[in-house]
Amino acid sequence: MRTEGKRLTPGQGWVLAVTSVASFMVSLDTQVVATALPVIRVQLHASLAALEWTVNAYTLTFAVLLLPGAALGERLGQRRMLAVGMGLFTAASAACALAPNAGALIAARAVQGAGGALVLPLAFALLSAGFHPQRRAWAIGIFTSVTGLAVATGPVVGGAVAQGIAWPWIFWLNVPIGVILVPLVLTRLSATTRAHARLDPLGLVLATGAALGIVWALIRATSLGWSSPEIVVTLTAGAALTGVFIAWELRAAHPMMPLRLFRIRAYSAGNAACLCVFAVLFGLVFFMAQFLQTGLGYGPFGTGLRLLPGWGTLVVIAPFAGTLIRRFGERLLITGGLTAFAGALIWIALIARPGLPYADMVVPLILAGSGISVAIPPTQSVVMTAVSPADIGKASGTFNMLRQLGGVFGVAICAAIFAAYGSYASPATFTDGFGPAMGACACLALAGAIVGLAIPPRRQPVGVPSESSATRTLDTTSAQ
Repeated sequence: MRTEGKRLTPGQGWVLAVTSVASFMVSLDTQVVATALPVIRVQLHASLAALEWTVNAYTLTFAVLLLPGAALGERLGQRRMLAVGMGLFTAASAACALAPNAGALIAARAVQGAGGALVLPLAFALLSAGFHPQRRAWAIGIFTSVTGLAVATGPVVGGAVAQGIAWPWIFWLNVPIGVILVPLVLTRLSATTRAHARLDPLGLVLATGAALGIVWALIRATSLGWSSPEIVVTLTAGAALTGVFIAWELRAAHPMMPLRLFRIRAYSAGNAACLCVFAVLFGLVFFMAQFLQTGLGYGPFGTGLRLLPGWGTLVVIAPFAGTLIRRFGERLLITGGLTAFAGALIWIALIARPGLPYADMVVPLILAGSGISVAIPPTQSVVMTAVSPADIGKASGTFNMLRQLGGVFGVAICAAIFAAYGSYASPATFTDGFGPAMGACACLALAGAIVGLAIPPRRQPVGVPSESSATRTLDTTSAQ
């Protein structure tokens, strides 16, 4: 392999290979579960709430531990903590595969998320440190392509494994890869200089408690009712902890999330749009795979293949993201992309019925995938170009945490709507709830489109790196 006329050194080859495979494994795991959910529901006798927690337990721990994970890497050594994260992720994968019931699976998924929160930011940091600036963009491009491949093929791989072997094997696949990668991380990657990174343990506890309280209420309300004492208490506690978290972050000497950055209009609007983008993306992922199986009767593998027209757009459009942003600006792409996405979801909601021919879904699936693919890159771009170079690291970490939390809330909100109108009793009752759930997704998409209008017209702030250099500092797993 050559780049800019120079051959990769063996050390750089190992850095690129090890970090890319690590990212592929963690990114793949966020997608393979989607097409296996109906099988898991039947074999583990899981409820709708249990299916939600199977997804959200992973995403929630991943979200709240991203910033502390990066800080631990700086403080204790990025190579060492990457190995720890890989080991934790691998062990949790085995625990998922061996889970005898839904509760054990959810607990193991939460540990998986903690491992992933170490792996992804530290793999990206080690990759960036392993290449000189003039070659870094090329290396990150390869890293991004590998991650995108995991996202695009995840539903197909998950469906093939769940149907051809058994659902636990979607987790067993991680174990041999992890066992090989951990020693390679320790022996083939160079140690980086440690920094005296400050942690914010109280901020972490408050953020976790706030998110957990709100998500717990959203999930449990479907079975207990909104007036239940448990729901009232957890929702109130979540809201109160959110307020305490904001107050603490405003006065903390070393805050986990620098709230001063939210005074920047482009930064706050971009992060709000990011929440909506990933809420609708995760909500669609959660229910579309189930609709194709429970509502239309396709097998897991057939479901994965039928999702490709939508998911494949993430890979097709991503290479042109920079050009689109430079030509049209972030505001137009975010608003236009989310509006198109909302239109596609409304289309799907209106035509959804048992026995619906798959051919009728192809165009709206492609439209939905194209809309979200257009909207994702500019949310990253507008956030990163709004801050000074000194704040890029914190801004990137905050963005990645908020996008994962957006996914958690998206699944919880759409599932609450589904439970109010439908059930798993039959294809007809599932479709009764699926249509309104897609309508809720469409409303979230339109909310994001409206937020996108608050983004200022594109301009190059003084002292801020260009779009291309800013986006190179991002955690590139944006399509998860």
